[in-house]
Amino acid sequence: MDVSLTLWALTIAGLAALIGADFLIGRTPHDVSVREAGLWTAVWVALAGLFGLGLLLFGGGQPGGEFFAGYITEKSLSVDNLFVFVLIMGKFAVPSQYQQRVLLVGVLIALVLRTVFIAAGATVIASFSWIFFVFGAFLIWTAWKLIKEARSDEEETEFEENRLLKAVEKRIPSTDRYHGTLLFVTENGKRLMTPMLVVMLAIGTTDVLFALDSIPAIFGLTQDPYIVFTANAFALMGLRQLYFLIGGLLKKLVHLSYGLSVILGFIGVKLVLHALHETGAHVPEISVPVSLGVIVLVLAVTTATSLIAARKQAEHGQEADKPRVNA
Repeated sequence: MDVSLTLWALTIAGLAALIGADFLIGRTPHDVSVREAGLWTAVWVALAGLFGLGLLLFGGGQPGGEFFAGYITEKSLSVDNLFVFVLIMGKFAVPSQYQQRVLLVGVLIALVLRTVFIAAGATVIASFSWIFFVFGAFLIWTAWKLIKEARSDEEETEFEENRLLKAVEKRIPSTDRYHGTLLFVTENGKRLMTPMLVVMLAIGTTDVLFALDSIPAIFGLTQDPYIVFTANAFALMGLRQLYFLIGGLLKKLVHLSYGLSVILGFIGVKLVLHALHETGAHVPEISVPVSLGVIVLVLAVTTATSLIAARKQAEHGQEADKPRVNA
């Protein structure tokens, strides 16, 4: 898809306007209700849908299909991020009324860092076609790793700070309590960083670790940097509202890791086939409609089986809690 600099500029300006509107709407700290989160989640999904339809109308079926496949994949992988976001919020004891501000700025940091990743990935792909073998192998390995973690009895219950966050905390003096939404305060003549800034950096930089598999995954669906960027942007920008909407349901998605592993493995195989095709080998390639269908089917089955398993587990728990009457 041939994208002019004007279209790039208009797209970035439009996304910046949406982010600015989101910031203004949520500028007053408050507890986000399920109704509010549901409403704005629907708005962001609708905006992504309209953008995808625009690509279908003006760019054709190929770009439109690639966007929807990429968006759904990135959205599903982002849901996995929410588990870690919950741990981060708990570790830093973020007051509930400030969590939306933390997520807004944290996700914005993540979007900027992902843009750097996308630019680097597009440059490497344009210069070295063999990188598809590396991406494909990495995704297949990641899929296997996800399955092993899902089958493990050990659950990660603590968030471990990355090196960048540790370096920031070590070099910049900070306070031990929140001061509203302020990022810096002055105490006894010294300028100190507040926990608000620390947790924002934690959200943003931790997301980059997840981008190590999500960026190769979306490049396995499309090699168009414009579609890769916009799919990531729309998936991330609605993540804040999704956090409050399904935060209580995360524990019920017990099969999510299995579903994500299947999707990553599938895209990994697709990348390897594409790489072989580029070298002249006569191998079949997986089309965009097939990719989109597989992704949607896997997510639907995973969600359904997760909810069924969670319901059965709850029923068994209720049975176990019933008092026994001795005859």
